[in-house]
Amino acid sequence: MKSKGHLYFSGFLILVSGYAILTASRWSFKTGFFPLAIAIPLLLLVFMHLYLEFFRAPEIGKGPAVDADFSGDVDENVARRRIIITFSWIAGFILAVYLIGFPSTVPLFMFFYLKFQSKANWFQSLALTAITWILFHLLFQKLVHIQFEAGAIQTWLGM
Repeated sequence: MKSKGHLYFSGFLILVSGYAILTASRWSFKTGFFPLAIAIPLLLLVFMHLYLEFFRAPEIGKGPAVDADFSGDVDENVARRRIIITFSWIAGFILAVYLIGFPSTVPLFMFFYLKFQSKANWFQSLALTAITWILFHLLFQKLVHIQFEAGAIQTWLGM
C-alpha cells in the first residue's frame, strides 16, 4: 500500500454510497431507481477495491502496469481531421437534442451515424436503429416513465 489517501477516499465513498442507499430505499421505485443504480455498484466496487488492497500479493514489477504502445504513424492532418469529425458528431447530437428533443434524436442520430460515419448497409442501419429505439422507449418511457423536455422546434411550433 503506497499511501493512506485512497483508503480515506474509499471510506468517504462508503459513507456517501451507504447514505444514498439508505435514503433512496425509502423512496418510491421511480424516484429511488437512479440513486440506487449508482450507489449499489459504487459500494460493491469500493469493497472490492479495499479487498484487493489488503489481500492481494504485492506487485513485484517495476515497469508500467500496461505496456501501451500507441501508434505514432498517423499523419497529423489525418488525426486532426478525425478529431474534428468526432467533435462534429458530438456537437450535432447536442444540437439535435436541443432542437428536436432527446427521444427523437436518439434513433435519428443512431441511423445517421451508422449509415454515414460507420458506412453500415441499409439493413444494419435500420435494424440497429429500430432495436435502439425500442429499447430506449421501453426503458425510459414505459418502465421508468421519464418525461423528456420537448425540443425547441416543438416549443416554437406550440406542439
